Formats: sequence, C-alpha cells, structure tokens
Amino acid sequence: MSIRFGMIGGGVMGEAILSRLIAQEMYTPDSVLVSDPSPQRREELAQRYQVEVTDSNRKVMQETSEVLLLAVKPQVLPRIESDWDGAQENLEHRPLLISILAGIPILRLKAGLDPLPVVRVMPNTNATVGASMSAIAAGSGLRPEQMTLAKTILSAIGEVVEVPESAMDAVTGVAGSGPAYVALLIESLADGGVAAGLPRPTALQLAIQTVLGTATLLQEENLHPAQLKDRVTSPAGTTIAAVAELESAGFRSAVIKAVQAATARSKELGNG
Repeated sequence: MSIRFGMIGGGVMGEAILSRLIAQEMYTPDSVLVSDPSPQRREELAQRYQVEVTDSNRKVMQETSEVLLLAVKPQVLPRIESDWDGAQENLEHRPLLISILAGIPILRLKAGLDPLPVVRVMPNTNATVGASMSAIAAGSGLRPEQMTLAKTILSAIGEVVEVPESAMDAVTGVAGSGPAYVALLIESLADGGVAAGLPRPTALQLAIQTVLGTATLLQEENLHPAQLKDRVTSPAGTTIAAVAELESAGFRSAVIKAVQAATARSKELGNG
C-alpha cells in the first residue's frame, strides 16, 4: 500500500498522535512511514505500531501522499528544510503539511517547504489519552477539504479549535504548556495533603480526582470558574480560608505570569 501518512520525528507528541490515528483506524500501519534519527526509537515505533520506519526524512517527504506531520523540535527545522531541498527533485505528491513546531510561523514553513499546503497546530501532551486541546491555524491557499482533513486528524486526539495564527503563541502559553502547570498544582495538593497527615498515595488520589472532577463539572455544566468557586466557599468556612492564603501568595498572578512567559518564549522560538 502507498504511504498516506508520513511523520518526521518520533518523539512523545508524534507518537501520541500516531497511536490514536492507528487505534481509531484512520490510517493502517502499512500506510504509515515515520522517520527518526534514533535507531532505538525507530525500533520501538516499528514494534509497537507495525509501521514502516526510516532514518531518512527525504524518503518520508518523497513517498507521503496525503498528510505529512512535522513533529520535531523548532531548532531542527533548518535540517528539515535542507532535506526538503534534496527531496523536491523526485517529489510525486504534495501532501498536507501539519506542523506542531512551537513558535514557527506559517510564512517560515511555507518559505522553507514550498509548495506544500500548510496548517500550524498546537496540541498538548494529553493527546496520549485522547484528551488533547489542539488549536489550528490555516496557511494561505488552503482548500476547505484540507482544513477538514486536518481537523479530522486532530479530533482523534481530543478537541480542536480554529484560531488566527496571531493567537498561536498565546495558545502555546495556555494549552501547550498548560499540562505542566496542572501537574504542579496536583503535586502541590498532594504535598499539602501529606503535610496535613495523609498517606501520600491517598493524597495523590484525592488531588488527581479532585482536579479531574472539577474540570468535568465546569465543562458539563458550562460554569464560569468563579461560579464554582463561590459554590464551594461558605461563610467563614475552610475553603475561603484556603482561598485567602492562595490570594496572599499571589497564586493567580503567578499563573498569569507563567502563561505570559511561555507565550514570550514561543515568540522567541519563532524569531530564532
């Protein structure tokens, strides 16, 4: 079978997307080709998903007919562009390029990987369990059916929202880096439970389920977070005492600054 889905970069995020696409039978293993510089990584992906692997980015570029997923670090892009220059001579197809490179603008991608149609995507690591929040921005000249295809692929790993490209750095700050903030919150809640006398496994279970349940409640009842906070904070109760401590420590300000810092770094990567 011909290669319909090609992936350059077999890291954590690339594998998360690949695993969901194969599990949902959007692509069969024999229609997938993945390139990665690490022999160990190639062997792992081949064994887990029965896909074809290679150390040649050019091979992936030349043989992919439908979708080419670029899943490498932004710093690797010059190497990808060099490989593309060498691949164009024998190019048979013009697959849709889906880039998940943080900070790299569409104009840069189109300049270095012309004439491929481009969409820029920011997923997050929750893609591993099909719970990603992905934002997508379309390059100029993209056909409606190509955008539909990109959204269909991303829907396999979670929810998708379309945004203007000017918003992608902020998306990176909120959703791309967001799982790390939430993980820190859960770890802190568990540590607080241990400090209050709970066994660590119990404290961690309580923290994880509390965060998961809160997010589910906000989503399913379409509540503003402030509404849920007000539900829980009774007069002179335990929760308002805790909220007052968080406010005095600058909790909300720290989170806002974290998002701003991640957004700024995303812009730096794009300008590099």
